[in-house]
Amino acid sequence: MKKLNSTESKRMAREILFMCLGVISACFGLKSFLMPEDFIDGGVTGISLLVSTLTKWNLSYLIVIINIPFIILGYKQIGKTFALKTSIAIAALSLGLIFIPFQPITHEKVLVAFFGGFFLGGGIGLAMRGGCVIDGTEVLALYISRNSQLTVGNIIFMLNIVIFLFAAYFINIDTALYAILTYLSATNTIDFIVNRLEAYTGVTIISEENETIKLFIINEMKRGVTIYKGEGGYLQKKDIDIIYTVVTKLELSKLQDKVNEIDPNAFVVQQQIADLKGGVVKRQAFH
Repeated sequence: MKKLNSTESKRMAREILFMCLGVISACFGLKSFLMPEDFIDGGVTGISLLVSTLTKWNLSYLIVIINIPFIILGYKQIGKTFALKTSIAIAALSLGLIFIPFQPITHEKVLVAFFGGFFLGGGIGLAMRGGCVIDGTEVLALYISRNSQLTVGNIIFMLNIVIFLFAAYFINIDTALYAILTYLSATNTIDFIVNRLEAYTGVTIISEENETIKLFIINEMKRGVTIYKGEGGYLQKKDIDIIYTVVTKLELSKLQDKVNEIDPNAFVVQQQIADLKGGVVKRQAFH
C-alpha cells in the first residue's frame, strides 16, 4: 500500500472532516426541520422526501436506493475515488437519519423551509468540499451538460421544476411553494460554500512528466489541454512545456491525485473561473 506523505494526509483529513460535517448538517436539516413537517426539497433528496411523504416508506432507505444510479454514473464520469467517497457519505447520511437523535426545532412553516434548506444545502456544499456528493443531481446534471448546450444550473433548475410540479399535483400547492423556498435557501447556501455549483477551475501544471499528465487529461478525463512553451527563470531551464486545462470542482481532486502520483514535484497553480464559453469543457464526448 502506498504511504501517504504529510500533504496528502492533511488533505485526506480535511476531506473526511468536510464529509462528516456535511452529513451531520444535512441530517440535522432533514430530521429537525423538513421531515417533521413533510416538507420537500429539490434534487435527489427532494425526490426521496416526496416518495417518502406519499408512500410512508423510510427516508433513510430511499436516499440510498435512489442515489445508487447516480453513484454508478459518478464512477463512470469522475472516478472510483469519487464514487467510493460518495457511497460512504450517502450511507453515513442514511445511518444518521436512523441513529442520530435530532429533535424538531420549530413548526413555523417559513422557518422550517428556510432553515431546513439552509442546513441541508450546507451539508451538500460541505460534502462537495470533501470531494463527494450526498445528492446525485449534480452528477446527472454534469453528465447531461457535456452532451448538450445546457449548463449544469439550467439542468438542475429544470429537474427541480418537475419535482415541484409533482409535489403540487400529488400533495398540495402550499407544499410545492414551501419546497421552492427550501430549494432557494439550500441553493444559496451551496453557492456560498463552494462558490457556484457549476464553477470551473483553471489548472496550470509545470512538470517534467508533462506528456504523461497531458495524455491522462485527454484520454482519461476527456478534457482539452493547451500547451504553452516556456522557459524556467529560477532554474534557467529552456523549452518547458506548460499544461493548462479547465476542470469542474468535482473533477479537481481526481486531477490533483493523478498529478501527485505521476510527479510529486510538479508545480500546480489553480484559478477559479467565473465563466467560460466554447472549447471542449461542456461538449466533450462522454464514454
